[in-house]
Amino acid sequence: MHTIDHIYINGQFVTPHGEELFDLINPTTGQLDGRVRLGDAEDARRAIAAAKAAFPAFSRTTKAERGAMLQRLHDAVLARAEDAAAAQVEEYGGPLNTSVGRSRYTAKMFLDVKKVMDDHAFVKTVNTAEVVLEPVGVVGIITPWNSSAWFIANKVATAIAAGCTVVVKPSELSARQNQILTECFHAADLPPGVVNIVNGRGDVVGHELSVHPDVNKISFTGSTAVGKSIARLGVDTMKRVTLELGGKSANILLDDADFEKAIPAAIQACFMNNGQACIAGSRLLVPEEKLELVARLVKTAVEAVKVGDPHHAENNIGPLVNQKQFERVQRYIQIGIDEGAELIAGGVGKPAGLESGYFVKPTAFIGVNNNMTIAREEIFGPVLSVLSYKTEEEAIDIANDTPYGLQAYISSTDLNRAHRVARQIIAGRVHINGIHDDLIAPFGGFKQSGIGREFGPYGLESYLEPKAILGVEAQYL
Repeated sequence: MHTIDHIYINGQFVTPHGEELFDLINPTTGQLDGRVRLGDAEDARRAIAAAKAAFPAFSRTTKAERGAMLQRLHDAVLARAEDAAAAQVEEYGGPLNTSVGRSRYTAKMFLDVKKVMDDHAFVKTVNTAEVVLEPVGVVGIITPWNSSAWFIANKVATAIAAGCTVVVKPSELSARQNQILTECFHAADLPPGVVNIVNGRGDVVGHELSVHPDVNKISFTGSTAVGKSIARLGVDTMKRVTLELGGKSANILLDDADFEKAIPAAIQACFMNNGQACIAGSRLLVPEEKLELVARLVKTAVEAVKVGDPHHAENNIGPLVNQKQFERVQRYIQIGIDEGAELIAGGVGKPAGLESGYFVKPTAFIGVNNNMTIAREEIFGPVLSVLSYKTEEEAIDIANDTPYGLQAYISSTDLNRAHRVARQIIAGRVHINGIHDDLIAPFGGFKQSGIGREFGPYGLESYLEPKAILGVEAQYL
């Protein structure tokens, strides 16, 4: 049993004012695995006050000073990578074969952000003005449970690089991941009040961050519905917002694609992180004349996916995070059947021999059209919808016919053609022939997939406010 009964405010582990205990359920077994004591609005206000008090001095630190902090954070997080991976496996069912790499990658983020900061001009000359990029102030960071430490690390690193102080409200479902990362922040010897972390519910701690006048910006990753609520709550105090929200990403296989390679890659793009990823390529668009071939290849690939205990490296998919998420995915699978899509793999219920945890059958439908619920709404589980198109132009229209615009994928043996199609897709990122790794390029969504960008210089500038100083003598510019 894991008991987490402290939060982190002003450089110290303190007992929360809040008294609610939240059960931590192991999704592999469905059994109680621990409890976390949740903070309340009073705890959020204490953390905000600490961040506000720390901001004036921290905002005046040099690049070198902040760079040294980011280096220490990298070292501290890397030292706990194995512990963090174990927490991912046990806390939300992240497969071992990806959780270890993700934990090490979490540490690398601090060095990526350090490089961006070192290369960034915080003072520029624009026409006759001196433009100074100043930190926005106290930032409220609200993160989800899927790879919680990864999201927190990126947002906190960028805030530190900009000279901002932060209050983090992580998901209560990721308490063990959060605790390990908090211990890393403490080990990195940051100035008190620069990073504060309050476990708590979104409608309590998250609400306080969203309305408090001393919080200047909210950076949120999560559902579109919650992102809209945060934006509405923050408007009275004119909060700056970065919202990385839901997705329903299209994966277009052009007629000249290597289907033997592209189909397994498409399954990986859809089923990554047990299908619990906002960037999942859950709509597979294929040429109508290739539908029979695609159906055979998809069925074979999905049935080859190994589901089971995420501690075992041979398993590709572990359980979903909790009973609520399991029921959500089951409901969508049944809706797909009821609306007339053809089930070619998986289906409702749990895989044989995995009845104890929140396991689902990796599922694929063909005969899906873009008006069906499973093609419109984010499922957040290992469920693939295969849609067909007649022409390249129709494929682009189908891909763009969605309220979302976070990510997309294209496969083709003609890179010029793939690039031409990519330019026409309405999405924040488009991957050609695979899933590519770049945490310096901007990440974020069009339409209801969000506002603003994270990563690299675009992400850094979202934590900065430009101030133009005019009338300065030429020799000072």
